Amino acid sequence: MNYVSIVLISHSKEIVNGLEKLLKQIQPQVPLAVAGGMEDEEIGTEVFKIKAAIESVRSPKGTVILFDLGSALMNAEMAIEMIDNNENVKIADAPLLEGSYAAIVEAGCESTLEEVLASAEGARNLQKIQK
Repeated sequence: MNYVSIVLISHSKEIVNGLEKLLKQIQPQVPLAVAGGMEDEEIGTEVFKIKAAIESVRSPKGTVILFDLGSALMNAEMAIEMIDNNENVKIADAPLLEGSYAAIVEAGCESTLEEVLASAEGARNLQKIQK
């Protein structure tokens, strides 16, 4: 079985490690990698860590990347540019927690790259409290 893979990027190693643990309990078969924090354990993101994470889980069905803050987007874009045949690596415009939850569930259903991306991005409109 081929699944769309997921990559999570955060300025905090602890945030993505915790999220990885949660998501692997939900869909353990979906390839998932994280890139969080700097090599010196400080807050930030590193383009080569992101590139390595993407390459570690690349799938023929595609890869969806979710990130937390602005500079993570810039580094994700640079990492993608460094990868050959990168047309099926997409960045989701989605909240990191809710978007990655939706993406991993959708990916676990053997959905397409477009469906996983849409599911992640649909989390932007999630209403948590009914008023």
